[in-house]
Order: sequence, then structure tokens, then C-alpha cells
Amino acid sequence: MRHLPWALFQHAMLVQFIAFIVRPTAAYRALEMGVPVTWLGLIAASSAIVPLFIAVFVGRITDLRGERLVLSVGAVLFVGSAAGLVFYTPTLTLLLVWNVLLGLGHLLSAVGQQSRVAKTDAKNLDSAFGYYTVAGTLGQAVGPGVIALVGGDNILPPTATLFFIAFVAAVLLLIPTAFLAHRQPRGATATPRPTTSLREALRAPKETRRRMLGAMLVSMMVLAAIDLLSVYLPALGVERQISASVIGVLLMVRAVATIVSRFFLSALVTRFGRDRLVFGSTAVSAIAVAMLVLPLDVWLLGAALMLAGLGLGIGQPLTMSVIALTAPAGTRGTWLALRLSANRFGQSAVPAAVGLVAASWGVPGVFAATSVGLAIVAGTSGRMSRRHGR
Repeated sequence: MRHLPWALFQHAMLVQFIAFIVRPTAAYRALEMGVPVTWLGLIAASSAIVPLFIAVFVGRITDLRGERLVLSVGAVLFVGSAAGLVFYTPTLTLLLVWNVLLGLGHLLSAVGQQSRVAKTDAKNLDSAFGYYTVAGTLGQAVGPGVIALVGGDNILPPTATLFFIAFVAAVLLLIPTAFLAHRQPRGATATPRPTTSLREALRAPKETRRRMLGAMLVSMMVLAAIDLLSVYLPALGVERQISASVIGVLLMVRAVATIVSRFFLSALVTRFGRDRLVFGSTAVSAIAVAMLVLPLDVWLLGAALMLAGLGLGIGQPLTMSVIALTAPAGTRGTWLALRLSANRFGQSAVPAAVGLVAASWGVPGVFAATSVGLAIVAGTSGRMSRRHGR
């Protein structure tokens, strides 16, 4: 952790805190408006649409000009989108517009953060990404905790209050952004400035591309699963008459379990290796999400979400370190951004697909479809692991 500035951890925590207040609260606001459950996938997909198409170009800008620009613009977009959610959200269309801006700000912030962490020396990279994602997951835990505190025993929490809290956090985000924009981490490795075009940067040896694309596939499905839990667990609470405070606690349980798994990431990599760990954690996540389909009581729901959090927490930092270590010199930002583009594709396509499932089978069908997706990704990563070991 000493290789990374304190501002990076504050920045990562605030970005995820804002996102994990806004996403469930946007779902609650849509339900307040009378939007059908089958349309809630639009909430998850809306924040991913624009990043899907521009992530690679954001990464290329980061490689060429450093992280200062993308971090600064990202913070401004967070403030603007949060302000819109607080002061002007009379229709579903505007709710989606503000989520689009939030997603764009999230993309810029994430590319800047991950490019900064990737400058850590190689021997500490797994730990650096692990601690970096711990900071983000703290935000993911505190956000639902605020929903639980503010929501109380109500089935639908006061969304205006929650959006205002997100707005205040977005304004506070400007402080660590200012520090990150002007300082470099101690002990950072020098990153060569790229001299190749975007097309040449994306040209890499076949084995290198296969390994990085495999990491992107895992990252895409894992992140989509986390998003779907954030959006559809509130819907499950409404369907089963579980209060907003309990749903907030359940979301917090998932996030805390993710933090625990990431604290031990370096030791787990040493014990099992990256490929086996990715396969095992994704398989465990598939089983845990499948448990949500069953009519469990609150305690068993908490146990299932804790297991899901442990599994889902491993995939994100490991795929970051795989790409950072594998990408050719001078192209890390580009490939990390391409990974984020794959994530946004998953955040767009997977919710749209499970929304169709929800139309026929309801919210439990969403969790069943998510579990199947995780199982497919686990099997694919397992085959890749065996092939890579030859």
C-alpha cells in the first residue's frame, strides 16, 4: 500500500460509494415511477452504453497524456450527473440520461485509477491491485449501508435523500482528484510513452491476445453479476416484502465478503496460481448466485450473498494484474481500457438479456440466468488454464 498515494484510495472509495448508492436508488426511483420490473435492466445498462464505445480511446488518451485529464473530467461528470439526479429527474428518460453521464464519469475515473496502479513494480502488482480494489469495495459496502440507514423499515426508501448524499460525495471527490492530478505514486515504474498507432497497439502476439481476452471475458461476467445483484436485489425485496434496510445490509454483506477475499489475494495467488484461482472463484460465485433463486429466509440469503461476495471479489483485481503484466510496453492504459470496454459490453448486454428472462420467470429467473453465465465463464477460464499450462 505504501507504493500508492492515499488520494488514490479515497478516490476509488468515493467513486464506488457514489455508484453503489445511485444504482440501487435509481432502481427504487424507477419502481416509484411505476416502471415494470422487466425494464430495470435498462438502469444497469444505461451507465454502460457510452463507455462501451469509447473506452479504448480513453485508454489511448491515458497512454499518450497520462491520467490527469481523464481523472479530472471524470470527477466533473460525477458532480454533474449527481446534481441532475437530485434536482431534475421527473421522467425515466432523464433518470437514464443521468445514469449515462455517471457511467461515463465512472469509466474515466476507473481508467485513470487503474493506469496509476499499473505503474507499480511487477512484484507488488497483485497486492497493489488487491488493495486498490479493497478501497473500491469499501465504497461498495458503505453505499448500501447508507441505503439501509436512510431506508429504515420502508419497502421503498426516500430516493431524494439518497441522491443528495451521492451529490455531496461527488463534490468531495474533487479533493482527491486534485491531488491525483498533480502527484505520482512513490516507487512507480516508468511507463514508456507509446509511439505506435491504436491499431498497432492492439496488435500483440496470439498467445498474449488470447490470455488478455480470456481475462476480459471473466471480468465482464463477474462485473455484470455484481451490477445485477445491485439492481435486482431491491426488486427481490419488493417482491418478497423485505424492507429496504435489510436489502441494504444484504448488499453490504456481499461487499464486505469481497473485501475479505481481496485482502488475502496475494497469498491465494501464491498458493493456487492466477488461472486456478480465477476458475475456482467464478465457479463458487455461480453456485452462490444460484442459491438466490430459492425461497430462502433472510439469514440464508445473507449466507448466499457472503459466498457470492467471496467469489466475485477475486476476479476483478486478478484480471487487472494479468492484463497489466501481459500488455506490451506503452499499451497498458489501452488494454486496461479495452477490458473496461468489455465490462461495459457485459453491463449492457447481460442486463438486457436477463430482463427478457425476468419477463417470463420474474426476479428469481434473473439470478438463475446470471448463475448460468458465471458457470459458462468458469468453464471457459478452466479450459484456458489447462491450455496455458501446456
